[in-house]
Amino acid sequence: MKNISSVFWIVIVITAAAVLWGIIAPDNLQALSSSIQEYLTNTFGWYYLLVVSLFVAFGIFLMFSPIGKIKLGKPDEKPEFSLLSWFAMLFSAGMGIGLVFYGAAEPISHFAISSPSGETETAQAFRDSLRFTFFHWGLHAWAIYAIVALCIAYFKFRKDAPGLISATLYPVFGDRVKGPLGKLIDCIAVFATVVGVATSLGIGATQINGGLNYLFNIPNNFQVQLIIIAIVTVLFLASAWSGISKGIKYLSNINMGLAGILMLFMLFAGPTVLIMNSFTDTIGTYFSNLVQMSFRLSPINEEGRQWINSWTIFYWAWWISWSPFVGIFIARVSRGRTIREFLGAVLFAPSLLAFLWFSIFGVSAMNLQQNDIFNVAKLSTETMLFGTLNHYPLQMITSIVALILIAVFFITSADSATFVLGMQTTYGSLNPANSVKVSWGIIQSAMAAALLYSGGLTALQNTAILAALPFSIVIIFMIVSLYKSLSKERRELKKTDAYQKPRSPRVKKA
Repeated sequence: MKNISSVFWIVIVITAAAVLWGIIAPDNLQALSSSIQEYLTNTFGWYYLLVVSLFVAFGIFLMFSPIGKIKLGKPDEKPEFSLLSWFAMLFSAGMGIGLVFYGAAEPISHFAISSPSGETETAQAFRDSLRFTFFHWGLHAWAIYAIVALCIAYFKFRKDAPGLISATLYPVFGDRVKGPLGKLIDCIAVFATVVGVATSLGIGATQINGGLNYLFNIPNNFQVQLIIIAIVTVLFLASAWSGISKGIKYLSNINMGLAGILMLFMLFAGPTVLIMNSFTDTIGTYFSNLVQMSFRLSPINEEGRQWINSWTIFYWAWWISWSPFVGIFIARVSRGRTIREFLGAVLFAPSLLAFLWFSIFGVSAMNLQQNDIFNVAKLSTETMLFGTLNHYPLQMITSIVALILIAVFFITSADSATFVLGMQTTYGSLNPANSVKVSWGIIQSAMAAALLYSGGLTALQNTAILAALPFSIVIIFMIVSLYKSLSKERRELKKTDAYQKPRSPRVKKA
């Protein structure tokens, strides 16, 4: 393999050590990761809330500032992908598996198992369940992705810098990013990506297994999940081999089509009026309570704090650990768009679609629970979607469509990740060698399998939180670097405009 940076070998060694640890001493890995995770969420929960809120504020500020007119590329450059394909790719990479996994599970969990308002299965719990689900999957998640993507796209396509996380920090650290400091930053980004994507691959494998168990009574165990990971690995490596303009683009479009069909069917097969009423009402309560939710920590309420640690802090950490991968991928497919166009689309369009998705599947599940039709809450997290679909028309067809959707989301997420990991370990190449992408595909699948073996979903979540903390610090420096460079360019553009603007003719006084 040619053109490989030292980052590749460093992260390979670290990841291999983690995989071996998970295989040889799974209980030890699970216990240690749980202890560190508990310490981080209890000690640095305030930090996660503050820093993610900063990302939201910075993104909205840039979108409405004069800086928003600057293009991510040369002044005459056109977007590489159509609006629909662009949106499909960023959405599939950014949320995919998680949306299907938590579509019914998160709202029903907040409603019937552990409510943020305290008492379960009440009218307030119903409203809070959707409001906090919107909060976890809305602006805050996409602001994290948007900031990382914007930094990469601006420095890569506007300033012709290498497509590396470290290269975005040149205005802050200067030539030091070309030395050990830059290598450290890129290693943090690559390892966070491996862990974040492995978490999602593990989640995808457990849900596919859960669906097969629920529908066809196939055993729900690690051995079956390992087979699922192996099969999907072969499929996404085949897609990765075909390149970004073919494999990922076509699969993302298929994703959007399948998701749209399933979503529309459930909208009309489910309690349509209740779904739309809940969607509309929750949009209002989400935006009117956004600031309060963003800083909610329950410092003297132990039960409330544990709920925040388990949900909000976990999500913020998960999104941060995913952000190098999703951010770099979104940057790669966003060339030629203005900063304002980019931020408007990335922040709001996927958020609104996620809100509609959770309203449809969450309300459909809660409707069954509330009216004593079926106790969805008794099911495992990975089977709640299938339990919900089973009580509406064409249950077998919709369940199979959901399984296919999970598998395709699985493939697109892993496919996109192999591209990003390849790019980050080949000095920012926009077309990393297939051998590099295949290597990363095998490594991230092995990581997912090792984490599942050592502790299932809990181990996956714990590891995501551990990987997020160091990279969140890198994102803060990326913001400083981006603003410094954008402000300098803005001043230069204003001088150019003033110089080129024709002067008004001077009129002599009579």
